Amino acid sequence: MHMPVTIIGAGLGGLTLARVLHVHGIPATVYEAESSPAARTQGGLLDIHDDNGQLALEEAGLTDQFLDIVLEGHQAMRVLDRDGTVLFDKADDGTGGRPEVHRGALRRILLDSLPAGTVRWGHKVGGTRTVGPGRHEVTFADGGTLVTGLLVGADGAWSRVRPLLSAATPEYVGTSFVETYLFHADTRHPATAKAVGGGMLLAPAPGREIFAHREGGDTLHAYIALSRPREWFAAIDFSDAAAATARIAAEFDGWAPELTALITDGDTAPVLRPHYTLPTGHRWDRVPGVTLVGDAAHLAPPNGEGANLALYDGAELGKALATHPDDVEAALAAYELSMFSRSSEPATFEGGQVPGIDSERNTAQGLIDMITEKGR
Repeated sequence: MHMPVTIIGAGLGGLTLARVLHVHGIPATVYEAESSPAARTQGGLLDIHDDNGQLALEEAGLTDQFLDIVLEGHQAMRVLDRDGTVLFDKADDGTGGRPEVHRGALRRILLDSLPAGTVRWGHKVGGTRTVGPGRHEVTFADGGTLVTGLLVGADGAWSRVRPLLSAATPEYVGTSFVETYLFHADTRHPATAKAVGGGMLLAPAPGREIFAHREGGDTLHAYIALSRPREWFAAIDFSDAAAATARIAAEFDGWAPELTALITDGDTAPVLRPHYTLPTGHRWDRVPGVTLVGDAAHLAPPNGEGANLALYDGAELGKALATHPDDVEAALAAYELSMFSRSSEPATFEGGQVPGIDSERNTAQGLIDMITEKGR
Protein backbone atom coordinates (compact mmCIF):
# COMPACT_ATOMS: atom_id res chain seq x y z
CA MET A 1 0.00 0.00 0.00
CA HIS A 2 1.43 3.34 -1.02
CA MET A 3 -1.60 5.48 -0.15
CA PRO A 4 -0.79 7.67 2.87
CA VAL A 5 -3.17 7.24 5.79
CA THR A 6 -4.58 10.39 7.39
CA ILE A 7 -5.25 9.98 11.11
CA ILE A 8 -7.13 12.59 13.13
CA GLY A 9 -6.12 12.53 16.80
CA ALA A 10 -2.85 11.73 18.59
CA GLY A 11 -4.35 9.73 21.44
CA LEU A 12 -3.44 6.14 22.18
CA GLY A 13 -5.51 4.66 19.35
CA GLY A 14 -4.29 7.00 16.63
CA LEU A 15 -0.66 6.70 17.66
CA THR A 16 -0.81 2.91 17.86
CA LEU A 17 -2.26 2.82 14.36
CA ALA A 18 0.49 5.11 13.09
CA ARG A 19 3.15 2.96 14.76
CA VAL A 20 1.85 -0.36 13.37
CA LEU A 21 1.59 1.19 9.90
CA HIS A 22 5.19 2.41 10.25
CA VAL A 23 6.34 -1.08 11.23
CA HIS A 24 4.79 -2.34 7.98
CA GLY A 25 6.23 0.46 5.86
CA ILE A 26 2.92 2.26 5.30
CA PRO A 27 3.11 6.07 5.50
CA ALA A 28 0.74 7.93 7.82
CA THR A 29 0.27 11.45 9.12
CA VAL A 30 -1.44 12.25 12.41
CA TYR A 31 -3.16 15.61 12.86
CA GLU A 32 -3.62 16.71 16.48
CA ALA A 33 -5.46 19.74 17.87
CA GLU A 34 -3.09 20.19 20.83
CA SER A 35 -0.15 22.49 20.22
CA SER A 36 2.51 20.09 21.51
CA PRO A 37 2.94 16.80 23.40
CA ALA A 38 3.15 18.81 26.63
CA ALA A 39 0.08 20.97 26.01
CA ARG A 40 -1.83 19.29 28.86
CA THR A 41 -1.45 16.52 31.38
CA GLN A 42 -2.49 13.12 30.06
CA GLY A 43 -4.51 11.79 32.97
CA GLY A 44 -3.71 9.15 35.54
CA LEU A 45 -3.00 5.44 35.57
CA LEU A 46 -4.12 2.83 33.07
CA ASP A 47 -4.26 -0.91 33.67
CA ILE A 48 -3.12 -2.46 30.39
CA HIS A 49 -4.76 -5.82 29.81
CA ASP A 50 -3.01 -8.92 28.58
CA ASP A 51 -5.89 -9.84 26.24
CA ASN A 52 -6.01 -6.60 24.23
CA GLY A 53 -3.85 -3.62 25.21
CA GLN A 54 -0.67 -5.64 25.67
CA LEU A 55 -1.31 -7.52 22.43
CA ALA A 56 -1.55 -4.19 20.63
CA LEU A 57 1.78 -3.04 22.04
CA GLU A 58 3.34 -6.35 21.00
CA GLU A 59 2.04 -5.78 17.45
CA ALA A 60 3.63 -2.34 17.60
CA GLY A 61 6.97 -3.82 18.70
CA LEU A 62 6.92 -1.89 21.96
CA THR A 63 6.61 -4.59 24.64
CA ASP A 64 10.04 -3.94 26.14
CA GLN A 65 9.41 -0.20 26.36
CA PHE A 66 6.03 -0.89 27.94
CA LEU A 67 7.53 -3.17 30.59
CA ASP A 68 10.04 -0.45 31.46
CA ILE A 69 7.24 1.92 32.56
CA VAL A 70 5.14 -0.58 34.53
CA LEU A 71 4.60 0.53 38.13
CA GLU A 72 5.50 -2.47 40.24
CA GLY A 73 3.08 -3.33 43.02
CA HIS A 74 0.28 -1.15 41.72
CA GLN A 75 -2.11 -4.01 40.96
CA ALA A 76 -2.79 -4.17 44.69
CA MET A 77 -6.42 -3.47 45.50
CA ARG A 78 -8.51 -2.88 48.57
CA VAL A 79 -12.18 -2.25 49.28
CA LEU A 80 -13.20 -0.14 52.27
CA ASP A 81 -16.55 0.50 53.85
CA ARG A 82 -17.63 4.11 54.28
CA ASP A 83 -16.46 4.00 57.90
CA GLY A 84 -12.93 3.13 56.78
CA THR A 85 -13.08 -0.58 57.65
CA VAL A 86 -10.94 -2.65 55.29
CA LEU A 87 -13.21 -5.34 53.87
CA PHE A 88 -10.96 -6.71 51.15
CA ASP A 89 -7.21 -6.39 50.68
CA LYS A 90 -5.29 -8.06 47.87
CA ALA A 91 -1.58 -7.54 47.42
CA ASP A 92 0.12 -7.38 44.04
CA ASP A 93 1.91 -10.73 43.89
CA GLY A 94 3.19 -10.16 40.37
CA THR A 95 0.83 -12.66 38.74
CA GLY A 96 -1.85 -10.21 37.60
CA GLY A 97 -2.31 -9.61 33.89
CA ARG A 98 -3.19 -5.92 34.09
CA PRO A 99 -0.15 -3.88 35.11
CA GLU A 100 -0.51 -0.17 35.74
CA VAL A 101 1.28 2.56 33.80
CA HIS A 102 0.96 6.31 33.53
CA ARG A 103 -1.05 7.30 30.49
CA GLY A 104 1.44 10.07 29.70
CA ALA A 105 4.37 7.66 29.79
CA LEU A 106 2.60 5.26 27.46
CA ARG A 107 1.78 8.05 25.04
CA ARG A 108 5.42 9.15 25.10
CA ILE A 109 6.57 5.64 24.13
CA LEU A 110 4.25 5.72 21.14
CA LEU A 111 5.31 9.20 20.09
CA ASP A 112 8.99 8.36 20.36
CA SER A 113 8.49 5.30 18.16
CA LEU A 114 7.31 7.37 15.18
CA PRO A 115 9.45 9.13 12.58
CA ALA A 116 9.93 12.85 13.13
CA GLY A 117 7.12 14.86 11.59
CA THR A 118 4.53 12.08 11.70
CA VAL A 119 2.39 14.11 14.13
CA ARG A 120 1.33 17.56 13.00
CA TRP A 121 0.56 19.52 16.16
CA GLY A 122 -1.83 22.47 16.36
CA HIS A 123 -4.20 21.14 13.69
CA LYS A 124 -7.68 21.36 15.16
CA VAL A 125 -10.33 19.92 12.84
CA GLY A 126 -13.35 22.10 12.16
CA GLY A 127 -15.23 19.65 9.96
CA THR A 128 -15.12 16.91 7.37
CA ARG A 129 -17.05 16.15 4.18
CA THR A 130 -17.13 13.62 1.40
CA VAL A 131 -15.92 15.04 -1.93
CA GLY A 132 -16.05 11.93 -4.10
CA PRO A 133 -16.06 8.13 -3.99
CA GLY A 134 -13.66 7.21 -1.20
CA ARG A 135 -12.38 10.79 -0.96
CA HIS A 136 -12.88 13.04 2.05
CA GLU A 137 -11.94 16.61 2.84
CA VAL A 138 -10.75 17.73 6.26
CA THR A 139 -11.06 21.42 7.14
CA PHE A 140 -8.91 22.77 9.96
CA ALA A 141 -9.77 25.61 12.32
CA ASP A 142 -7.11 27.82 10.73
CA GLY A 143 -8.82 27.50 7.33
CA GLY A 144 -6.45 24.92 5.88
CA THR A 145 -7.80 21.84 4.13
CA LEU A 146 -6.65 18.46 2.88
CA VAL A 147 -8.24 15.73 0.80
CA THR A 148 -7.42 12.09 1.51
CA GLY A 149 -8.32 8.68 0.22
CA LEU A 150 -8.01 7.01 3.62
CA LEU A 151 -9.23 8.91 6.69
CA VAL A 152 -9.27 7.52 10.23
CA GLY A 153 -11.05 9.27 13.08
CA ALA A 154 -9.13 8.68 16.29
CA ASP A 155 -10.45 11.92 17.72
CA GLY A 156 -12.41 10.75 20.72
CA ALA A 157 -15.88 11.33 22.10
CA TRP A 158 -16.68 14.44 20.06
CA SER A 159 -15.17 13.16 16.83
CA ARG A 160 -15.37 15.40 13.78
CA VAL A 161 -14.86 12.38 11.53
CA ARG A 162 -17.77 10.33 12.93
CA PRO A 163 -20.50 12.32 11.07
CA LEU A 164 -19.16 10.91 7.78
CA LEU A 165 -20.30 7.50 9.01
CA SER A 166 -22.97 7.92 11.66
CA ALA A 167 -25.48 10.41 13.02
CA ALA A 168 -24.95 9.12 16.57
CA THR A 169 -23.88 11.64 19.21
CA PRO A 170 -22.73 11.04 22.79
CA GLU A 171 -25.32 11.17 25.54
CA TYR A 172 -24.76 11.83 29.25
CA VAL A 173 -25.05 8.61 31.26
CA GLY A 174 -26.11 10.20 34.53
CA THR A 175 -22.78 9.88 36.33
CA SER A 176 -19.76 12.16 36.66
CA PHE A 177 -16.37 12.04 38.31
CA VAL A 178 -14.81 14.85 40.29
CA GLU A 179 -11.05 14.50 40.07
CA THR A 180 -8.56 15.48 42.80
CA TYR A 181 -4.90 14.94 43.69
CA LEU A 182 -3.07 14.70 47.02
CA PHE A 183 0.68 15.23 46.78
CA HIS A 184 3.31 14.05 49.30
CA ALA A 185 0.55 11.99 50.83
CA ASP A 186 2.72 9.74 52.99
CA THR A 187 3.96 12.71 55.00
CA ARG A 188 1.13 15.23 54.65
CA HIS A 189 -1.85 12.85 54.64
CA PRO A 190 -0.62 9.64 56.31
CA ALA A 191 -4.04 8.28 57.29
CA THR A 192 -5.34 8.63 53.75
CA ALA A 193 -2.15 7.20 52.28
CA LYS A 194 -2.51 4.19 54.58
CA ALA A 195 -6.16 3.76 53.55
CA VAL A 196 -5.30 3.75 49.85
CA GLY A 197 -2.39 1.36 50.28
CA GLY A 198 0.03 0.57 47.49
CA GLY A 199 -2.40 0.32 44.58
CA MET A 200 -6.10 1.08 44.25
CA LEU A 201 -8.77 1.88 46.81
CA LEU A 202 -12.51 1.51 46.21
CA ALA A 203 -15.12 2.70 48.68
CA PRO A 204 -18.51 2.15 47.03
CA ALA A 205 -22.10 2.96 47.94
CA PRO A 206 -25.26 3.17 45.82
CA GLY A 207 -25.17 6.36 43.76
CA ARG A 208 -21.70 7.41 44.90
CA GLU A 209 -18.17 6.12 45.26
CA ILE A 210 -14.69 7.20 46.23
CA PHE A 211 -11.81 5.52 44.52
CA ALA A 212 -8.16 6.37 44.24
CA HIS A 213 -4.87 5.17 42.82
CA ARG A 214 -1.42 5.56 44.25
CA GLU A 215 0.60 7.00 41.43
CA GLY A 216 4.39 7.31 41.20
CA GLY A 217 5.99 8.36 44.47
CA ASP A 218 3.46 9.33 47.11
CA THR A 219 0.83 11.00 44.93
CA LEU A 220 -2.78 9.93 45.37
CA HIS A 221 -5.10 10.47 42.40
CA ALA A 222 -8.76 10.30 43.36
CA TYR A 223 -12.04 10.14 41.48
CA ILE A 224 -15.22 10.97 43.32
CA ALA A 225 -18.14 9.38 41.48
CA LEU A 226 -21.68 10.70 41.83
CA SER A 227 -24.87 9.72 40.06
CA ARG A 228 -26.49 13.11 39.49
CA PRO A 229 -28.07 14.88 36.50
CA ARG A 230 -26.04 17.42 34.55
CA GLU A 231 -28.14 20.20 36.01
CA TRP A 232 -27.02 19.27 39.52
CA PHE A 233 -23.37 19.66 38.58
CA ALA A 234 -24.11 22.79 36.51
CA ALA A 235 -25.36 24.49 39.66
CA ILE A 236 -21.90 24.09 41.24
CA ASP A 237 -19.36 26.81 40.48
CA PHE A 238 -16.21 24.80 39.86
CA SER A 239 -14.27 28.02 39.36
CA ASP A 240 -14.69 28.47 43.14
CA ALA A 241 -12.60 25.52 44.30
CA ALA A 242 -13.49 25.84 47.98
CA ALA A 243 -17.22 26.04 47.36
CA ALA A 244 -17.18 23.18 44.87
CA THR A 245 -15.15 21.02 47.23
CA ALA A 246 -17.56 21.68 50.09
CA ARG A 247 -20.57 20.82 47.92
CA ILE A 248 -19.11 17.52 46.75
CA ALA A 249 -17.89 16.62 50.25
CA ALA A 250 -21.40 17.16 51.60
CA GLU A 251 -22.54 14.15 49.59
CA PHE A 252 -20.21 12.00 51.70
CA ASP A 253 -21.20 13.35 55.09
CA GLY A 254 -20.50 10.78 57.78
CA TRP A 255 -17.85 8.89 55.81
CA ALA A 256 -14.47 8.24 57.42
CA PRO A 257 -12.20 11.31 57.39
CA GLU A 258 -9.34 9.38 55.81
CA LEU A 259 -11.67 8.83 52.83
CA THR A 260 -13.25 12.27 52.64
CA ALA A 261 -9.78 13.81 52.80
CA LEU A 262 -9.45 12.71 49.19
CA ILE A 263 -12.07 15.38 48.51
CA THR A 264 -11.46 18.05 51.13
CA ASP A 265 -7.64 18.03 51.22
CA GLY A 266 -6.97 18.02 47.50
CA ASP A 267 -3.88 19.92 46.37
CA THR A 268 -5.50 20.80 43.05
CA ALA A 269 -8.84 22.38 42.27
CA PRO A 270 -11.57 19.75 41.76
CA VAL A 271 -12.18 18.98 38.09
CA LEU A 272 -15.55 17.79 36.79
CA ARG A 273 -15.43 14.82 34.40
CA PRO A 274 -18.95 14.01 33.11
CA HIS A 275 -19.44 10.61 31.47
CA TYR A 276 -20.96 10.18 28.04
CA THR A 277 -21.71 7.18 25.86
CA LEU A 278 -22.58 6.26 22.31
CA PRO A 279 -25.48 3.86 21.81
CA THR A 280 -24.70 0.29 22.83
CA GLY A 281 -23.66 -1.67 19.76
CA HIS A 282 -23.01 1.51 17.75
CA ARG A 283 -22.14 0.63 14.16
CA TRP A 284 -22.51 1.99 10.65
CA ASP A 285 -22.69 0.85 7.05
CA ARG A 286 -19.37 0.71 5.21
CA VAL A 287 -18.40 4.08 3.73
CA PRO A 288 -15.43 3.93 1.36
CA GLY A 289 -12.20 5.48 2.55
CA VAL A 290 -13.04 6.26 6.18
CA THR A 291 -13.32 4.52 9.55
CA LEU A 292 -13.02 5.14 13.31
CA VAL A 293 -11.00 3.81 16.25
CA GLY A 294 -11.36 4.09 20.01
CA ASP A 295 -13.89 6.40 21.64
CA ALA A 296 -14.80 7.89 18.27
CA ALA A 297 -16.28 4.48 17.42
CA HIS A 298 -17.52 3.08 20.74
CA LEU A 299 -17.46 5.65 23.53
CA ALA A 300 -18.58 4.21 26.87
CA PRO A 301 -18.41 5.27 30.53
CA PRO A 302 -15.20 4.32 32.37
CA ASN A 303 -15.12 0.53 32.52
CA GLY A 304 -11.43 -0.31 32.37
CA GLU A 305 -11.59 -1.11 28.67
CA GLY A 306 -11.54 2.25 26.88
CA ALA A 307 -7.79 2.76 26.54
CA ASN A 308 -7.21 -0.94 25.92
CA LEU A 309 -9.79 -1.05 23.14
CA ALA A 310 -8.29 2.08 21.57
CA LEU A 311 -4.83 0.47 21.54
CA TYR A 312 -6.25 -2.74 20.13
CA ASP A 313 -8.34 -0.94 17.49
CA GLY A 314 -5.28 0.93 16.27
CA ALA A 315 -3.18 -2.22 16.07
CA GLU A 316 -5.89 -4.28 14.40
CA LEU A 317 -6.62 -1.61 11.80
CA GLY A 318 -2.93 -1.24 11.04
CA LYS A 319 -2.58 -5.01 10.71
CA ALA A 320 -5.64 -5.22 8.44
CA LEU A 321 -4.26 -2.54 6.11
CA ALA A 322 -0.92 -4.35 5.96
CA THR A 323 -2.67 -7.68 5.27
CA HIS A 324 -4.70 -6.22 2.38
CA PRO A 325 -2.19 -3.84 0.78
CA ASP A 326 -4.02 -3.73 -2.56
CA ASP A 327 -7.60 -3.59 -1.25
CA VAL A 328 -8.25 -0.86 1.29
CA GLU A 329 -11.97 -1.56 1.38
CA ALA A 330 -11.42 -5.21 2.23
CA ALA A 331 -9.11 -4.11 5.05
CA LEU A 332 -11.62 -1.62 6.45
CA ALA A 333 -14.50 -4.08 6.19
CA ALA A 334 -12.56 -6.79 8.00
CA TYR A 335 -11.44 -4.39 10.72
CA GLU A 336 -14.94 -2.99 11.30
CA LEU A 337 -16.57 -6.42 11.46
CA SER A 338 -14.21 -7.46 14.25
CA MET A 339 -14.32 -4.09 16.02
CA PHE A 340 -18.12 -3.98 16.11
CA SER A 341 -18.17 -7.40 17.72
CA ARG A 342 -15.61 -6.76 20.47
CA SER A 343 -16.84 -3.27 21.35
CA SER A 344 -20.41 -4.49 21.82
CA GLU A 345 -19.39 -7.06 24.42
CA PRO A 346 -20.27 -5.96 27.96
CA ALA A 347 -17.26 -5.11 30.09
CA THR A 348 -16.72 -7.36 33.10
CA PHE A 349 -15.31 -6.08 36.35
CA GLU A 350 -11.62 -6.80 36.79
CA GLY A 351 -10.74 -4.32 39.49
CA GLY A 352 -9.68 -1.55 37.14
CA GLN A 353 -13.00 0.22 36.85
CA VAL A 354 -16.07 1.30 38.71
CA PRO A 355 -19.23 -0.72 38.09
CA GLY A 356 -22.36 1.31 37.43
CA ILE A 357 -22.79 3.27 40.62
CA ASP A 358 -26.57 3.04 40.40
CA SER A 359 -26.26 -0.75 40.40
CA GLU A 360 -27.49 -2.69 43.39
CA ARG A 361 -24.06 -4.35 43.35
CA ASN A 362 -22.32 -1.07 44.05
CA THR A 363 -22.00 -1.80 47.73
CA ALA A 364 -18.83 -2.93 49.43
CA GLN A 365 -19.98 -6.54 49.64
CA GLY A 366 -21.39 -6.50 46.12
CA LEU A 367 -18.08 -5.24 44.81
CA ILE A 368 -16.11 -7.88 46.74
CA ASP A 369 -18.39 -10.57 45.31
CA MET A 370 -17.73 -9.31 41.79
CA ILE A 371 -13.96 -9.34 42.39
CA THR A 372 -13.88 -12.82 43.89
CA GLU A 373 -16.10 -14.18 41.11
CA LYS A 374 -13.33 -13.19 38.74
CA GLY A 375 -10.70 -14.92 40.84
CA ARG A 376 -8.95 -11.70 41.78
